[in-house]
Amino acid sequence: MSAQGGLRYVYAVCRPFEAALQAQLSGVGGSPPGLLRHHGLVAVVSTVPESDFAEEPLRDHLEDLDWLAATARAHQGVIDALTTVTTPLPLRLATVFRDDSGVRTMMEAREADFLHVLDRLEGRVEWGVKLYADPPEPPPRPAGRPASGRDYLRQRRTDTRAHEEKWRVAEEFARVLHERLSRRAEDSRLHPPQNAALSGASGQNLLNAAYLVSRADSEEFVELVDRTKDEAPDIRVELTGPWAAYSFTEPAEAEGQR
Repeated sequence: MSAQGGLRYVYAVCRPFEAALQAQLSGVGGSPPGLLRHHGLVAVVSTVPESDFAEEPLRDHLEDLDWLAATARAHQGVIDALTTVTTPLPLRLATVFRDDSGVRTMMEAREADFLHVLDRLEGRVEWGVKLYADPPEPPPRPAGRPASGRDYLRQRRTDTRAHEEKWRVAEEFARVLHERLSRRAEDSRLHPPQNAALSGASGQNLLNAAYLVSRADSEEFVELVDRTKDEAPDIRVELTGPWAAYSFTEPAEAEGQR
């Protein structure tokens, strides 16, 4: 494939596969993705305009949340389509090269890493699990004024201990859940808790984890997560996936020439 009139945007690297991608699939900027073969690897690429993806305009675009969200959705759409037909090794958002030669040079340099990670990810997907707990509601105050300052302080200490105990129980549940799910997965990653102001999710994020699970075991993994939802009705457990194994691609993530 040629990158005449634009740059090469790379979504993922995978092994050659026979199944066809969706006929109407469009990638970043609306261009359909294609396959660039090199030795035993395939890069999934499309052409993007220099006016958006050359180093300087790209730096400006990455500060534009609307542009960034639209680009991320298009990127993820291609990865999702790939996940239905093969095991992709997704590259970072906005991994861009000057031309096909640059992509092949990247694959040549990282071939051993790519093949190693693809062997490890073959037949496996990523599931995400998040756990949220709402702050405990303060207990109702007794009617009337406290009999004394000592009674007031005693009530405050009681309220504080009750609050701390509820959080301790929630955090312990998160720890036990992660251990239980990790035993059913081939690998796991703990990510930093999400900021509620950025994610828009209610409650405090006590667990933000990814699990690498074989496709054959995924149904059992999902059932295990569903069963845990009844164990702690005051805690919200969210399951997402199956995804391409973004959290398990190291050390093969490649940086593009931006």
